[in-house]
Amino acid sequence: MCQGDKQALFSLYNSFYFHLLRFGLKTTADDELVKDCVNQIFLNLWDKRAHLHPVDNVRNYLFTTLKHTITDEVRHRSQLDVAVQKKLLDEEWDEMPYEEIIIRLQQDVEVKQKLQLALQKLTPRQMELIQLKFFDGLSYEQIAQRTSQSVKTAYNTIYDAIRVLRRILN
Repeated sequence: MCQGDKQALFSLYNSFYFHLLRFGLKTTADDELVKDCVNQIFLNLWDKRAHLHPVDNVRNYLFTTLKHTITDEVRHRSQLDVAVQKKLLDEEWDEMPYEEIIIRLQQDVEVKQKLQLALQKLTPRQMELIQLKFFDGLSYEQIAQRTSQSVKTAYNTIYDAIRVLRRILN
């Protein structure tokens, strides 16, 4: 696989996919999250195949990688929650009538749900780069270095992701 053999990647995927799903579901009950993370692992393996170090125990490597990927994704989702809550706290609640507060809370929940649905429409690579840029605060150069891409590719991927999010949210 490290030498570009797609059949080796498919073989690895077919051998471990259901074992990884079962393991991931022990970590979180969100089956869609687990499926996305498992697929992301194999996409990352393929993208970074030229830079991978030899691994003695492929099974343990995949399971550990899945655990980290799920943890990162859960952290990402909780950061979305914090961002929405921060917005709510920054507003001047005590000057608004009670009805207005309830309406704004409902609107914020709807916006959060729409944003989460929109983020799920992104490719795993786009989600990763959006996370690095907007939640981790990395520059395009840092993102390119971390993901083994060119700066232009990182910029274009983030641009495409934002365009998709705008289209879905409008």
